[in-house]
Amino acid sequence: MRTSITRSLPLLILSLGVGAFTGCAFEGGSAEWSDPGRYGGSDAGAAPGPWGAPPMDEAETPTSEGGAYEAVGTNPFVHADHDPFSTFAADVDTASYDIFVRDAQRGTRPQPDSVRLEEYVNAFDYDYPAPAHDAVVPFLIDLRGAEHPFRPDIMQLRVGIQAATPPEFEQLPSNLVFLVDSSGSMQGADKLPLVQEVILSSLDQLTTADTVSIVTYAGSTEVRLAPTRVSDRAAIERAVNGLSARGSTAGASGIHLAYEQAEAARIEGGFNHVVLMTDGDFNVGISDTEALVALIEEKRTTGITLTALGFGSGNLNDAMMERISNSGNGVYSVITSEEHAHRYGSEDILHTAHFVAQDMKLQVEFNPEHVLAYRLLGYENRAIADDDFRDDVVDAGEVGAGLRVTALYEVVLVGQSIPAPDGAPEVTSGEPIAGDRVIEPGELVRVRVRWKDRGASAEDPAHETWAALTPEELLTPLDPTADADFLWASSMAAFAEVLKENAFGDPAHLERIAEIIDGQRAADDDRGRFVTLFESLSLSATP
Repeated sequence: MRTSITRSLPLLILSLGVGAFTGCAFEGGSAEWSDPGRYGGSDAGAAPGPWGAPPMDEAETPTSEGGAYEAVGTNPFVHADHDPFSTFAADVDTASYDIFVRDAQRGTRPQPDSVRLEEYVNAFDYDYPAPAHDAVVPFLIDLRGAEHPFRPDIMQLRVGIQAATPPEFEQLPSNLVFLVDSSGSMQGADKLPLVQEVILSSLDQLTTADTVSIVTYAGSTEVRLAPTRVSDRAAIERAVNGLSARGSTAGASGIHLAYEQAEAARIEGGFNHVVLMTDGDFNVGISDTEALVALIEEKRTTGITLTALGFGSGNLNDAMMERISNSGNGVYSVITSEEHAHRYGSEDILHTAHFVAQDMKLQVEFNPEHVLAYRLLGYENRAIADDDFRDDVVDAGEVGAGLRVTALYEVVLVGQSIPAPDGAPEVTSGEPIAGDRVIEPGELVRVRVRWKDRGASAEDPAHETWAALTPEELLTPLDPTADADFLWASSMAAFAEVLKENAFGDPAHLERIAEIIDGQRAADDDRGRFVTLFESLSLSATP
């Protein structure tokens, strides 16, 4: 069984330049995507997507228009002598990357506001060392630093965290409530049929003693399947196959009913989890995000968590979906095809619901004796005030069994120059905090991680561990074989910044990305698909 949430790159995509989407060179760069007729153009909508996505005629081809996205901005460089601390919550969501896959399958590029860089990086597997099954700390920290693959005048730091898969993981009982949006907007091959596939596939991962419920919401709410043991698989399959899309949307009342079913089948010491499955259109009932978040946070304190799965395009309220999944101690993903739905249900769903580290925060401290400035790549809307790192009431992120978290920093050493491309956010001095400096003089950076055990309350104290990296441990130059994961993560970050169209997203980096990924075509299926994409698009230098 795979132990991470992984996603595939599409084999169909339009040009990814800045400006026109077909047959154009990237402005300000030296790379060009060729053959728009084969990979974009008027025939793009009729071609099948990578995981068996159904073909669509040109009239039905969705675009990247529509959906509610919230711009998260771009982190600036921060002077380490004034503010040496960078603090953020762990994140294992992949929805932003999934949206890219979804849009690319339809021959469009994602809206820049949909790009959350860390979700592109975290969509792939990395070979980090794993803790022992009986380790007190349920994860290991892996630090690597090297010359920046795309900005050779500065350094790059990778913070990797690998969560354990406890031996009791597959034995802990599960109580899953599938809350299904059955409104008319869920019609279409990329919506309700994929919902059904996720539910049916999840049965293969559950034990016969686990419990499944199904609640639907449209013009009214309905319990389509009361809590039912997986041993009665036939009853579950009948309920799933009987789902249909009709009526308006009343998401809030559906959520209330789902929590009632979760409470009725509650398993003490097990996993009690609501899976919200919708195109994200909450247009009736509690449509106010704050009220919805308050409800989900209240239920979270009772031990019932919530994951949000998005389907289709056009109606997707990405901002709300991300917010409520974070508030529910769950994960937010967007299901993009039948194969993706099958893999999520059969491999991923329990790893997202069964977390081993709760309210995980990271605080990275840089040594001003060695570091002039630093920039965190992504995690803009997961930032936590430095002073709140040890405030254990502050909510943070959850990391599921066997999952991993990756964060990248651009690091400017003393004597180097801070990159300042046109339009880049102004270098900041940050917000210094008094005292609490723990880094040793010989260390370049120290990473502290604070977390709680699964099921801990907001008031319970957290645990803390740390790892450090010295200047001598910087890897210069990078080894394409030994540091393949480092190079891949850096490439995904560079790719995401191009899609995000921020000042640091240089289209000229695409040629370097192609060079890096060429040597990793056989690493795993997901990387192989990425390599195929680049080869198919015939990346070449502009004369």
